[in-house]
Amino acid sequence: MKILALETSAKSVSCAVVEDGAPLASAYQCTGLTHSRTLLPMVDAMLKNADLTIDDMDALAIAAGPGSFTGLRIGIAAVKGLAWAADKPCLGISTLEAMAENIAHLNGLVVGAMDARRAQVYNAVFEAKDGVLTRLTPDRAISLEELCAQLMGKDQPITVLGDGGMLCQRYLTEHGVKCSLAPAALLYQNAVGVGLAAERAYARGESVSAQELLPVYLRPAQAERLRNAKLDQ
Repeated sequence: MKILALETSAKSVSCAVVEDGAPLASAYQCTGLTHSRTLLPMVDAMLKNADLTIDDMDALAIAAGPGSFTGLRIGIAAVKGLAWAADKPCLGISTLEAMAENIAHLNGLVVGAMDARRAQVYNAVFEAKDGVLTRLTPDRAISLEELCAQLMGKDQPITVLGDGGMLCQRYLTEHGVKCSLAPAALLYQNAVGVGLAAERAYARGESVSAQELLPVYLRPAQAERLRNAKLDQ
């Protein structure tokens, strides 16, 4: 089966077509240009260069969160529109699970981390063994102190990645948790990982319609928090 996967959860933007556990085509950009400007032209160019169309896809997948609120909304809207027009099923994939795919070949603990501001990281921990990932925690927004306490004393090698990886690895190391940062080429999330995770999700029967596809924010947006604070006064 072929899956078109998109990743818009952070500064970078990427797209890929994955089939049977391997990428057929992919494109990646991290220039600071807005995803609303770059995403769909990138998808169009990649498909044309690979002589593929949306109709060739069995499903469409997106990193549904956590991540940048604006980035997630752009990606979700794009997948909804493409899937609705082509009558294709959708898969919303955890950003943290998708990024962990980058280093699934490294046996040990994989710590996905994104800077969530307010002294927190969006985080999930996985165990990688012989190329297979096993989730050990749910996606959550927690403090670096809490994450450090959970990882303290672990015997397995620990590898940290994600756009919060440097922040996380530095804090853990300074507080006595031995860990490594993923290589630069594998540090950040990309659509290939979304596609690989989506294949497993599709096999588990987790696809949804375009109408049902929703982002996963983990916590309210700042505007919503400020509004709720005013209502509570």
